[in-house]
Amino acid sequence: MVQINDRGVNVAVLGATGQVGMVMRRVLDERDFPVKDLRFLASAHSAGKVLNWRGHDITVEDVATADLSGIDIAIFSAGGGTSKAWAPKFAEAGAYVIDNSSQWRMHDDVPLVVAEVNPDDLDEIPTGIVANPNCTTMAIMPVLKPLADKFGLKRLIVSSYQAVSGAGRAGVEQLMNEAKAAVDQGADKLVFGGNAIDFPEPTKVARTIAFNEVPFIGDIVDDGSQETDEEQKLRNESRKILHLPDLKASCTCVRVGVFTAHGMSVNAEFENPVSVEEAKKVLESAPAVELTDIPTAQLAAGKTPSFVGRIRVDQAVDDNKGLAFFVTNDNLRKGAALNAVELAEIVARKHFADQL
Repeated sequence: MVQINDRGVNVAVLGATGQVGMVMRRVLDERDFPVKDLRFLASAHSAGKVLNWRGHDITVEDVATADLSGIDIAIFSAGGGTSKAWAPKFAEAGAYVIDNSSQWRMHDDVPLVVAEVNPDDLDEIPTGIVANPNCTTMAIMPVLKPLADKFGLKRLIVSSYQAVSGAGRAGVEQLMNEAKAAVDQGADKLVFGGNAIDFPEPTKVARTIAFNEVPFIGDIVDDGSQETDEEQKLRNESRKILHLPDLKASCTCVRVGVFTAHGMSVNAEFENPVSVEEAKKVLESAPAVELTDIPTAQLAAGKTPSFVGRIRVDQAVDDNKGLAFFVTNDNLRKGAALNAVELAEIVARKHFADQL
């Protein structure tokens, strides 16, 4: 543990050496989080590494042997299995856990929160665990929430275009290696045939991802629907966050050859009529939302807002009760690290006000 300030909360980051953990460390600094003492934890493989934070050298601890006492807020980015094993132990030791995995999201006694959408759900945290939504869900929530409040959201059809960084470093490396192989062999050969390039065997994404789209993310669920768990996360998490348990939603999740920033094509049906002008007026003042003509992955990468554009009337919905639009958002920043830190800020204000 390294003391950073005289006042504030004692913070631990589990998974500090990973891809999202790196962004979390950066966001804690950028947002001037009220850190008193700071600890970095990881598996035995990464323990012993020294990470610098605001001029302080902090040695990464092995979570398996670490003393968990004295932590106020622990931010997890270490996978579902690790969270299942360790989140209850951190909570039992007195910490509030902000978990970035899918392990706790659908537990009834665990708040699932997007900072700008449902922060009041953090008034009570029964188990000491708070869940961070899936990065795809996260991207559209700031856009859908104000529209749902104004016009009454009834039905969603969402197709995602998800970046390889959502699959971790292994996804990024697969795209890099495949893209290099294609460029070296003459990528324009792909114009005439998908097998014109000798690509390396896929290592993370189910099929070749360079110059390609792969409509398969996660695992097929065992309920007979033939959906992937990624597609079900998008529907079920949206219902919970928006407090719309009966929301109808059909989702198709697709991995694309983009490094960072997810895109989503959204068709939303409402209870009440809505015009493009009314929707834009609502979204102009929505937190964490930025209107733009053409939202792209490169526009969103490295930035905080959900960029929304191509807003138009859905011609397949009667009585002007539908909108179609496109959203992009940085899946590593807001989609994982930033929201987790924002939730930690809310928890600090609500539950550690006397320490700030």
